[in-house]
Amino acid sequence: MLNALHDMITEAWGVPLGAEKCVIERDKALDILDEIRGQFPTEIAEAKRLLDARADFINNAKREAEQIKRTAEQQARQLIDEQQIIKISRAKSNEMISYAETHSNELRRAANEYVDESLARTEESLVTALEEIKRSRQRFRQTARAAEAAAPSDGGDAAEKQMKDFDLDV
Repeated sequence: MLNALHDMITEAWGVPLGAEKCVIERDKALDILDEIRGQFPTEIAEAKRLLDARADFINNAKREAEQIKRTAEQQARQLIDEQQIIKISRAKSNEMISYAETHSNELRRAANEYVDESLARTEESLVTALEEIKRSRQRFRQTARAAEAAAPSDGGDAAEKQMKDFDLDV
């Protein structure tokens, strides 16, 4: 409509002695202006609606961006918390492994000492028993020799008595 009004003025006849003045058809010009005025409320309303829609879109985008930001921050905090939990868990597991290794080494050392002491006592007992066996064998041999030496003269009664004495010692 504005273009039509512009064309009408541009093509209008000029007035003599008035370079800036022209003659236009009043009714046509008024009709165009009325149409423009009639469309202004519609156009203005449409423009307002578009501006409101734009404002709503921007507000929704801001709210969505804020929500995305909050969600991202929450996820970042969770990841940090999870990483902290992992660090704590690793430290705790390393501590437990270290304790288990130390305790295992102590148990191994204690078991080795116990076995060594038990074997030493057993060795001492066996040495004592072996010495007792050697002494008993030596006494037996002495008793047997004495019995052999005494056997032809007393008829074996002395040998028998010495054997009984030997049994009493053992």
